[in-house]
Amino acid sequence: MKTLIIFNRNPYDGTDVTWNGLRLAEQLFKSNVAIRLFLINDAVDLARDSARPPEDFFDLGEMLKDLIRKGVPVKVCGTCKIRCGIHKGEPYFEGAREAKMTELAEWVQEADKIISLG
Repeated sequence: MKTLIIFNRNPYDGTDVTWNGLRLAEQLFKSNVAIRLFLINDAVDLARDSARPPEDFFDLGEMLKDLIRKGVPVKVCGTCKIRCGIHKGEPYFEGAREAKMTELAEWVQEADKIISLG
C-alpha cells in the first residue's frame, strides 16, 4: 500500500498541522507503510535550512531530514521554490528533491491513499 501525504502549509504557522503530519508519517513508516511526501505552496519552507523553528518548538526540518535518512521519498514543488514561503528563492536541503506538478500527478495516480494537510 502506498500513502501520499501532501503538505500545503507554512511549517511554523502557529498550528500543529505540519508537526502532526510528520508524526503521522513517522508512525506509518514504522508500520511498514510505503509513504511519500510532497511539499507544495508555503510548505516548501519545511525543506529549507533557513526556516528555523520558533523558540520552544520542534525542529520540523530535522524531523523531515530524519524521514529522508530512513528512505522516505520527499519531493518539493520547483515552481513554489520561487513563489512560496517566507524564504522564497532559497534552496532545498539535500534529500528533498525538486519536482514538477507532473511528478505529483504521477504520485497521486500511484497512491492507494492520499492525505492532504492544508
